[in-house]
Amino acid sequence: MSRGGNGLCAVAVMAKAPRAGKVKTRMCPPLLPEEAMAMSAAFLRDITGNLRLAAEAAPLHGFVAYAPLGLESLFDGLLAEGTRLVLADGTGEMPPGVQGFGRCLLHAARALFAQGYSAVCLLNADSPTLPTAHLRRAAELLLLPRAEGRAVLGAAEDGGYYLLGMTAPHPTLFERVSWSTERVAEETRERVAELGLELAELPPWYDVDDRAALQRLVAETAPGRPVGLTAPPFAAPATTACLREIALAERLRPAVPVPAVA
Repeated sequence: MSRGGNGLCAVAVMAKAPRAGKVKTRMCPPLLPEEAMAMSAAFLRDITGNLRLAAEAAPLHGFVAYAPLGLESLFDGLLAEGTRLVLADGTGEMPPGVQGFGRCLLHAARALFAQGYSAVCLLNADSPTLPTAHLRRAAELLLLPRAEGRAVLGAAEDGGYYLLGMTAPHPTLFERVSWSTERVAEETRERVAELGLELAELPPWYDVDDRAALQRLVAETAPGRPVGLTAPPFAAPATTACLREIALAERLRPAVPVPAVA
């Protein structure tokens, strides 16, 4: 390593404490609020399990960057072994240009760098089947010698991003970003360019946050899915079990029209 730090990358899943009516609300309907809460918990179990698997071949530690304060107990029993919590509710002094969700992201990045990590990746909580290879690659790119001036972006197919990695908590990365729009990834690329950082991009992936993405997830976790891919999807066992328990595949099938009676 040509810079300070502990030689490790912290990867933090940005997550709300799972509560009915407070998480995955864009998936209601077709889900009921209690089902959305169960799905959120399953996603967290799988994503932290994916991080644990990635850590077997890459120098990274898994975290959940959570909010709100005081609901830490709701994560008990949900996370893969070894996952740690870090508060990221966006409180504290922030640059005036960092607003909205950007405050939570910067809060998480600052907290993890303060713990001595050489690099930090911020990961979404909506991609339970994200290929493990993408997580490993992000850590590797940030921990290479002379990587101080690098950022890593995993763009989402909807215009956002599923991962943003950095070697310092640059506030500029979170300034003037139109959160929750299709402009997030592109505006983040612009911020990276303003900082003069080299940008490494991971292959795109998708967020599960609406009915169409739920249908894709059901197909992806069904028996007989394609194998032998360069970066196969993570198996997501908790999510797969949750989908089957609530019989979502049957509920998402188009209704068969009833023939009119002559």
